[in-house]
Amino acid sequence: MTLLDPAVTSAPASVPAAPAPAAGPVARSARQVEVYDFRRPTTLAREHSRVLELAFDTFARQWGTQLTAKVRVLSQVTCEHVQMLTYDEYASSLPATTAMVLCPLEGVGPKAVVQFPTSAALGWVSHMLGASKPHAMPDRTFSPVEQALVRRLMEDALDDLRYSFGSLLVDAVSVGGFQYNSQFAQAAQKSDLMIVATFEIRVGERTALGTVAIPAEVLLPQLGESNPTVGAADARRLLGAQLAAVPVGVALQLAPASVRPGVVLGLAVGDLLPLPHPRSRPLEITVDGQSVGRAAVGANGSRLAGIVVSTSLTGTEEGTS
Repeated sequence: MTLLDPAVTSAPASVPAAPAPAAGPVARSARQVEVYDFRRPTTLAREHSRVLELAFDTFARQWGTQLTAKVRVLSQVTCEHVQMLTYDEYASSLPATTAMVLCPLEGVGPKAVVQFPTSAALGWVSHMLGASKPHAMPDRTFSPVEQALVRRLMEDALDDLRYSFGSLLVDAVSVGGFQYNSQFAQAAQKSDLMIVATFEIRVGERTALGTVAIPAEVLLPQLGESNPTVGAADARRLLGAQLAAVPVGVALQLAPASVRPGVVLGLAVGDLLPLPHPRSRPLEITVDGQSVGRAAVGANGSRLAGIVVSTSLTGTEEGTS
């Protein structure tokens, strides 16, 4: 046997190194974790969130159809998520320069907001004016003509919003002024809660993110309480109704016989086991081992049945099955 120097027997430089072992048998996709702020527990109840998501999904489909008809380019709007934020948090999440359409609500101080990039809106206007593939637009304010065209688009969008929300949006909403700086727009007080929906707006080959914010005080009263409390007076009635609907097993049984264990162990096929139950005595009606009445053996078509002759609950003799 010859001992070789490890330095001499090392793999040549041209030989590739063995692949590193995988971290696990199956690569797992990264999970999205939503941060919960315990200092601001202003979150939507699951029941409320589901109702609002359905309404905003309907609005997204209607808005996409409306954009396709007005812009004359295939458009699609998709609702990404719905959340409840204070107006200060909502305004801070927007770009510094963007288009914000302030929409007054009748009888309510805070305004609704429809927000989208100004460059995306200028692209929509270019399509409306006949451009097949508009050039990249800078973020700038709208000219009077452009603002008039965008206002018309927003009026149609608000019609879709009212249709989609139905009875949830009882206050009349209209298109107000335009703001281009999210920090200067005064749609509501900083602490006012807003229901904010984020949308992906695809017009032709271009995609932009937009938002719709509606004051929570406008929508939440129509949603009702998420966990309504039950009064003490109704608790007994509801409990009784629930117990009455629970299925239970009912059995007819003979009077039991007491025997020694030796008799039971010595039973064989053909043996007779006498029972202390008179032939003329009805069978016991039992529920979970508790006797609730007596019944005679009868028939219901091809099946055996018990004809109730008495009940221990009322103490009356009856002759109905």
